Amino acid sequence: MKIQRRERAQDGTSGRRLLMAEAALAGAVALALFVREFPSLRRELRIYRMAGGLRAGHRYP
Repeated sequence: MKIQRRERAQDGTSGRRLLMAEAALAGAVALALFVREFPSLRRELRIYRMAGGLRAGHRYP
C-alpha cells in the first residue's frame, strides 16, 4: 500500500497569499503617507506658483 502525498501546488498558494498581503500592506502605508502629506504638498505648490514657477528663471536661485 503506497502513501499518497499532496501535490506541491498547494504550498505555493500560501506564499502567494503572503506576497499579496505584503503588497496590500505596503500600498496602504503609501496611501496613508500621501493622505497625511497632501495638505503640505498643496501649500508648497501654491508657494511655488506665487514665486513664478518655471517662468521665474534666474530670479530665485
